[in-house]
Amino acid sequence: MPGILLSIMVSIISINISELIPNHIIGASVLSLLLGMILNPLVSRYPIFVNGLTFTSKKILKFAIILMGASLSFTQVVQVGKFSLIVMTFTLVTAFGFGYILGRVFKMDWRLSSLISAGTGICGGSAVAAIAPVIDSDDSQIAYAISATFIFDVIMVILFPLMGRYFGMNDLGFGLWTGTAVNDTSSVVAAGYAFSDIAGNYAVIVKLTRTLSIVPIVIIFSIINSKVKNLNNRKREKLNLSTIFPYFILFFLIMVGIKSTGLISQAMSTNLSSLSKFLMVMSLGAIGLKTNFSKLKGSGILPMVHGFIISSLVVIVSFLVQAILGQL
Repeated sequence: MPGILLSIMVSIISINISELIPNHIIGASVLSLLLGMILNPLVSRYPIFVNGLTFTSKKILKFAIILMGASLSFTQVVQVGKFSLIVMTFTLVTAFGFGYILGRVFKMDWRLSSLISAGTGICGGSAVAAIAPVIDSDDSQIAYAISATFIFDVIMVILFPLMGRYFGMNDLGFGLWTGTAVNDTSSVVAAGYAFSDIAGNYAVIVKLTRTLSIVPIVIIFSIINSKVKNLNNRKREKLNLSTIFPYFILFFLIMVGIKSTGLISQAMSTNLSSLSKFLMVMSLGAIGLKTNFSKLKGSGILPMVHGFIISSLVVIVSFLVQAILGQL
């Protein structure tokens, strides 16, 4: 209980700070992670917090992702149209393809490289949080991956509306660009509505649809992690999907299915989405509280460069694909 209560306190403080920042440029989840890391040297002295922080960073994190499904529906995929799905396919291939290549070039741990690619290609901290448990990432890798994507997001919130006007983009084209190329949801909202209300609405729909790609990506990484473990143990065990399948993603899909049928009202969907966001902020605060900054510093600057390059490539690819499709 002490660790859980401490996580709640950190999340409440972070949410209030985020509300004071103009246009919510820095989301509460990132602030919670950073605040937790600042408090880590003090908190780590007291073993009483350990069990609660571990429970929050593992169990509550998965529950938050399940509840996230209440804000999504399969009908949104139809709403955003074939063009957004085409663009998202290209950006995901770019993020994970070049992420893998750069990870090898920079000699990074494959788990950290994959988390950064997921945060960039899918949806920032939520994607990092969803994939981390299935590839056995440690807390410092989660913290670094979220930090790497958040710095780029802050820059993009400022530059995206300026670039959109410079290129003379229409509302739908800018919304599609923002929804597929900016990482964190709060940053998508800030950049989208800074351009126009129509662009903001479209950006949010595209962003939520993009979140659905968490499902296949998590399953793929479950299989990859199992194969890596077999290689490390020098065993050739037959792959048993039932033992490695991330069942919290199945519950996430069930929640999306329920939302798609209309059984969840818009009011309840909003409440569950708010609860999901709070629990996510709380979980990331717990991860920060467990993360020693010296370990993070030990990873060096290359993972940050990795994140910046991948994010830049996703922005460029999204723009070029739309230009080719005539959506700008």
